[in-house]
Amino acid sequence: MAEAALASFGAGSDVNTAGNPTETAMAYLNDERPEADVPSLNLGELDLTTDEFILDEVDIHIQANLEDELMKEALKTGVDLRQYSKQVESELQRIEQASIKDYIKESQNIALLHNQITACDSILERMEGMLSGFQSDLSSISSEIQTLQQQSVSMNVRLKNRQAVRSHLSQLVDELVVPGAMIATILDSPVTDQDFLEQLHELNNKINFAKELSFRETLACSDIQDIVDRLKLKAVSKIREFILQKIYSFRKPMTNFQIPQNSLLKYRFFYQFLLANERTAAKEIRDEYVDTMSKIYYSYFRSYSGRLLKVQYEEVADKDDLMGVEDTAKKGFFSKPSLKSRNTVFTLGQRGAILSPAELEGPILVPHTAQRGDSRYPYERLFRSQHYALLDNGCREFLFLCDFFMAAGTSSLDLFNSVMGKTLGLFLKSLSTYVSDCYDSIAVFLCVHIVLRFRAVTAKRSVPALNKYWEAALELLGPRFDMILEMNIHSIRTTDPQKLGVLDSRPHYITRRYAEFSSAIVSINQTFPNERTDALLGQLQVEVENFVLKMAAEFPSRRDQLIFLINNYDMMLSVLMERAADDSKEVEGFQQLLLARTQEFIEEILSPPFGGMISFVKEAEALMEKGQLDRLKNEEARITQLVRGFSGTWKQSVESMSQDVMRSFTNFKNGTSIIQGALTQLIQYYHGFHKALNQPALRGLAVRSELINLHHLMVEVKKHKPNF
Repeated sequence: MAEAALASFGAGSDVNTAGNPTETAMAYLNDERPEADVPSLNLGELDLTTDEFILDEVDIHIQANLEDELMKEALKTGVDLRQYSKQVESELQRIEQASIKDYIKESQNIALLHNQITACDSILERMEGMLSGFQSDLSSISSEIQTLQQQSVSMNVRLKNRQAVRSHLSQLVDELVVPGAMIATILDSPVTDQDFLEQLHELNNKINFAKELSFRETLACSDIQDIVDRLKLKAVSKIREFILQKIYSFRKPMTNFQIPQNSLLKYRFFYQFLLANERTAAKEIRDEYVDTMSKIYYSYFRSYSGRLLKVQYEEVADKDDLMGVEDTAKKGFFSKPSLKSRNTVFTLGQRGAILSPAELEGPILVPHTAQRGDSRYPYERLFRSQHYALLDNGCREFLFLCDFFMAAGTSSLDLFNSVMGKTLGLFLKSLSTYVSDCYDSIAVFLCVHIVLRFRAVTAKRSVPALNKYWEAALELLGPRFDMILEMNIHSIRTTDPQKLGVLDSRPHYITRRYAEFSSAIVSINQTFPNERTDALLGQLQVEVENFVLKMAAEFPSRRDQLIFLINNYDMMLSVLMERAADDSKEVEGFQQLLLARTQEFIEEILSPPFGGMISFVKEAEALMEKGQLDRLKNEEARITQLVRGFSGTWKQSVESMSQDVMRSFTNFKNGTSIIQGALTQLIQYYHGFHKALNQPALRGLAVRSELINLHHLMVEVKKHKPNF
């Protein structure tokens, strides 16, 4: 209420606020206000002739008063408005006086607040001045920062340029300066010292740098050229002497040249330095090395090969040791003694183990140790040992040449041939001499496959230097093997069965030779198949089959012929299956022949005791197919004889047949299978006999009651099967 009165007072009074507020308040308390200051409303004094706008305002004012809650309440209760107006006016005066008292009471605070506001205005005015100064300063600072930034960019560019120039100049100065430590080390230190090798690298860099500067016509290069040249000559002299001494050390007897050779690899930079700075000295060292190592390898392998040949078997195959030659064939007076057993020429035995990885790359033979123990070896063992030594030394030498002499491509092959050419020629000459007089086909074939496997080893080691030698060796060995195989084929083709002695139904020694030889070649040839070899083996197989048929034709009876054929086919198949794959054409061919001859033999041995019944069954089956079985109705006597004859003699016939078969075949397993096949065939024929007699045309025969029950026959037949 005081605040409202104060506001009303401030709005309706004419007090001069610029004057003393205390004096103004006292004037109001003494009721010294002019009458015009008291608000009053006299409706009778209103000028009804005022313009319409003023009337509208009065109406709005009256309407607003009438809507007041107090006015509504007064009108509703019938209060005298004039009295009520005076009451209100007096209340307002009281409130106004109270407000004035509050104002006077707080006048000091208000004056103080006025002073504080004035002080704040002055402070804010000073701050505004300061901020304006700051704003002007900041604008000047911004321009200075931009200037500094431009200066910084410019200085950065100059710095980079100076650093780049400094780097080039520093490198130039470092390369041009020849330190005293380098001079002392090159002149005084041994070449084996690590310091010498390091300083040699630095010297090489300075030589290359000096060459580069000379191309650019740099004047500073002339200041160090003389010193660098003298140091280069000194280094070349010391390196040349060192390497030549190493090479000369290879020539000492009983020296393991691989040790100094490996030590040279640690100084491979020496040759690189010579090659870059003194090609004459580099060529001298290379030529000296080639000459020395060529002689060393040639001498070593010539001596080793000669001593190896002394531990070879003395008994070797000759031109008469062929597959189709009779064991008892006589030779001339001047001929060499024959082998104790010609079968060893065609039998692989343990010789094939030379191709196993363990023996193929195993330790080489030591000849003097073998001689001391009176050991002897077939040629392929010597060939393996000799060529594994060649492979091992050749691979090591090729890698050394590529590494030390920095050879690559065709130049590396030419350098290798310069070192190993005489040795490889020695090997080929020795192999050619052996091959020209060799008739041991298995030895030659094993050597072929040793070469094939060694060629794969060199390819795995990434050494192509021996490829031409391997090809040359194969060109010597391959045709020789083909020639020996063709000689054996011809010997079998021209064999006269009548000159081979007494006939025997057991496997022939010629077929055994073929079986052993063919299984050996087929088993070896599986790893590296050769079409030419397969074709020759096919021709050999055809000739052997023809030979077996010619030998079988010498027997008077078909039964003996079949026994001979089955024994030979079975033997050849058994030997082949020990080494060759089950799906090889040799195995499949003899399996078919054996099966056909076995089936024929079964029919042959069943014919004497059971030929009548077999003939009747075949005849009846043919008539049943035509529907003419009635034609056998008149054969009752024949049928009766067959039924009673079988029932009375089948057991003795089966027993006798079994014994005869087991005596005829050398392979008990084969004999057992033939007996089982014969008994199975017999049961099938007897089943056909039952079937024919059960037909309507023959069902009325009284002799049917004497037939043996088929199941009973099968049980009885099983008792006669041999157990092997």
